[in-house]
Amino acid sequence: MTTDTELRGELLVELGRLRRAVPELTGCLVASTDGLLIVDDAETVAVEGVAALAAACLGVSQRIADSAGHDNFQEVLISSMGGHVAMYMAGHGAVLVLLADADANVGRLHHEARRSIGVVSHVVATAALSFAQAIPEPARW
Repeated sequence: MTTDTELRGELLVELGRLRRAVPELTGCLVASTDGLLIVDDAETVAVEGVAALAAACLGVSQRIADSAGHDNFQEVLISSMGGHVAMYMAGHGAVLVLLADADANVGRLHHEARRSIGVVSHVVATAALSFAQAIPEPARW
């Protein structure tokens, strides 16, 4: 069975790869879809708040997409004068959030993030399976 530390380590390796591939990134994080921070590589933001808000934003965005008749919601990009916040569904249980400078190449950001989604969703699914296997069976009387 893989430990939480090993799984978090795998996520940190992937976030590091992203930071190297897109130098304009100022932070990366992975959160659960209920807004709990799983792991981050960001220095200058309140990552717990970003994790919670990203999960809420994706939840609302998914409902909008569903209401418009669009299936398989995937991502949201928020652009401002100060930079970009890109949020991606990573499987059923996680959100990948990337923070980037205003001059970031958004196409490159999307390309690299989409590569990372597979890794993040696999690691999160493995963690969920490990957790489920660690729960003892209820006693049968």
